[in-house]
Amino acid sequence: MTTSPRNPKNGNGAAPLPPLSDTEIELRLLMEAIYLKYSYDFRNYTVASQKRRVLHALDQLGLPSISALQERVLRDAALFGRLLQFLTIPVSEMFRDPSYFLALRQHVVPILHTYPSVKVWVAGCSTGEEVFSLAILLREEGLLARTQIYATDINPASLEKARQGIFPLEAIRGYTTNYQRAGGRSEFSDYYTAAYEAARFDPSLCADVIFADHSLATDSVFAETQLVSCRNVLIYFNRELQDRALGLFHESLSHRGFLGLGSKESIDFSGYADRFDAHARAERIYRKKAA
Repeated sequence: MTTSPRNPKNGNGAAPLPPLSDTEIELRLLMEAIYLKYSYDFRNYTVASQKRRVLHALDQLGLPSISALQERVLRDAALFGRLLQFLTIPVSEMFRDPSYFLALRQHVVPILHTYPSVKVWVAGCSTGEEVFSLAILLREEGLLARTQIYATDINPASLEKARQGIFPLEAIRGYTTNYQRAGGRSEFSDYYTAAYEAARFDPSLCADVIFADHSLATDSVFAETQLVSCRNVLIYFNRELQDRALGLFHESLSHRGFLGLGSKESIDFSGYADRFDAHARAERIYRKKAA
């Protein structure tokens, strides 16, 4: 008995897979083309995330269809650079979810103090808001001088903005409130200089930060760390890519190291649920179990 090519069974010979819409087919072909041409792997991002971002790109770029976008992208590297800004839309703020940073101060920093040196990996650092937030926190807690921070992202434009440490002045009021709620020990204005509608943060905060291109979809672990902070990134991944990323974090973390996720993220239903303890569950801070 054969299976009709119009109604294929899945790889296990189980029930037929639901048919893909034309849009989903176009999205798959676009993501495969991007991977083959430019080695950026968005194939295991959620379809909802892909669709939302690509349709927004079509509107902004003035293109009639996803297929038309694919054709242009394959022949125009500059256009791909523009598309990349839509596929990796940075959405962040300093001390986002203040309770997370307060929990780091109260429940993680005391343990980090027991190490002679500390390595922190901010995965998916976007334009640097979380990197500077952590640097401020670590300085106030007397740890920054002996901490190496790795800040990684797949978007070179975002990494360059992160290196500059310049943020819109209009956002500072909200950042200040977040900082205070996160247990800030100083005046937030001590950390930046305001001019020309922008706030430039003290360069010494990130003078020793290593900003680097790294993909959770294709790259491997590069260092042993005591804390990995990857917040509001996994929500854009499908289950397969979430497990891959969690595997990288688990491998990177030293004995009993810490993992921080976003407020809407969890390891509970992942392939790594039994490899971490909930250290501060409400704030999504986990600790690697002893081997």
